[in-house]
Amino acid sequence: MLGAALGIGVLLALVGGAATHSCVGPDKLVSELLERLEDSVDRNEPPNPSVLLAMNLAGATGDGTHKWLLQEIKEEAVKRAQKDMTSGQVALYVLALLSSCQDPHHTHALGQTVDLFHVLQKKTKEEMDRLEATGVPKTTLYSVSLDTLGLCLGGVSGYEDAATALAKEALSPASHLSVDTRAVAALALACTYHRTERQDLQHLLWEAVSVVTNGFLDEQEKRDGMMGNIYSMGLALQALGSTAMFYAPREWDCAQAFSVVYGHDYRQPMAIAQVLPALVGKSYLEAASLECTASSGMSPSLQSLKLVPIGVQKAHIQVHYSIINTLQGKHFHKSISVRVPAGSTLLRVLQAAEKKEPDVFSFQTEQTSWGPMVVSIHGLAANPEDRTYWQFLSGEDALQEGVGTYVPVDGEHIQAVFSTY
Repeated sequence: MLGAALGIGVLLALVGGAATHSCVGPDKLVSELLERLEDSVDRNEPPNPSVLLAMNLAGATGDGTHKWLLQEIKEEAVKRAQKDMTSGQVALYVLALLSSCQDPHHTHALGQTVDLFHVLQKKTKEEMDRLEATGVPKTTLYSVSLDTLGLCLGGVSGYEDAATALAKEALSPASHLSVDTRAVAALALACTYHRTERQDLQHLLWEAVSVVTNGFLDEQEKRDGMMGNIYSMGLALQALGSTAMFYAPREWDCAQAFSVVYGHDYRQPMAIAQVLPALVGKSYLEAASLECTASSGMSPSLQSLKLVPIGVQKAHIQVHYSIINTLQGKHFHKSISVRVPAGSTLLRVLQAAEKKEPDVFSFQTEQTSWGPMVVSIHGLAANPEDRTYWQFLSGEDALQEGVGTYVPVDGEHIQAVFSTY
C-alpha cells in the first residue's frame, strides 16, 4: 500500500533500528505509562499525533481510544494541514498515519481526500527557502528534522536537501542545537543515509550522525546517564537505540541511561509519548514498518493497574514572581509574591498573580500538545515573525517544564523574561 515506505524494514535492519540493544523497560512501567497516555486523551481537545504514534510503536492498537485518535487525526489533517499547520505538525501527522498503516498520500475524511506528503513537501520547501535566505528556517530546525524524517520514511522527494542542511548544522561549531533537535535530526539523517544514492551525501550524513551520537554518549558518561534534561531523554534514547552503526565500535551503556528514566515519574503526555517507544525498544524510524492488523492483541493489559491520585495538600507556599521585558516597546520589570496551595503548578501561580494585580500580571495562554503555553504577559505577545517568546526561569536556570506541569517550591523565585530564539 505504501510503496517505497515499505522498503524501510530493510533500512531499519541496516541502521540498527530494530532494537539492537538489550534495554527495554519493565512491563509494569510500560503498561503504567500507556495507561497514563490513554487517560490523557481529551475528546474535547484536538488529537495529538505523537500520542497515536507512541501507542502504535508500543503495540497498543486495539481499543476505542486508538480508533478515535486515528479518525480525529484524519479529520484534522483534512481540515487544517494545508491551512494553519506548521511543517513539523504535518510531519507528525504523517508519522502517526504511517504507523497506523495508513497512506498519507490519500488521507480521507469528511468526504474529502488530502495528499499529506504533497503538503509536507511544500511546507518543507518553505522552511528550506527561508533557511537559505536568512540562516534560520520558517519555524525551527526541530520541525525541519521531523519534516526530513517524514519525507524519508515515505520515500518521497525533498528530504535530501533538508538532510544536507541539518547535517551541516549538526557539524557547525557555531551551532547550538538542543538535545531534542539533535536526536530527531539523527533519526532523519540515519534514514536518509540508507535512502540516498549519493555517496557525497552519505559521507556527510555519516559524519553528522556520528558526531551527534558520540556527543550523546560523552554527555551520558559525564552526567551519570543524563542527556539534556529528563524530558529530552526519550528522544535521545530513541536516537542511540537505533543508530548503533554510526558510533560503533563504541558501545552504549543503555542500562545507565534507562536507569535515569526509571527514576522519574513521567506524567506529561508529550514526554511519555517520546520516552515510551524507547522503553519498548523502538524509535520513530520504525513508523513505516509496523505490522498492523485490525486487532493485534499486542496491547499490554491496562486493566490491572489503577493509578492512585495525588492527595490534595492543604499547606500553602509563597512564590515570588517577576515579569521582565527589555526587548520591545516600553521596558518593564515587575515583581509580586503570592501564596498558593503546596503542589500547585506554575499556572496556578500566574493566575494568583493576575487575580492580585490584574493590570500588571495579566497573561494569555494557548493550548499545545505539551500543555498550556504562555503567549502574552502584560499585553506583550510572543511573535514567531520576530522570534520572540516568554521564557520562564527559576533563578538563572531555564525551566524544563511548562507552566501546566512545573511545581514551584516554597520561597522560589520564578521569572518570566521576554526573550528571542
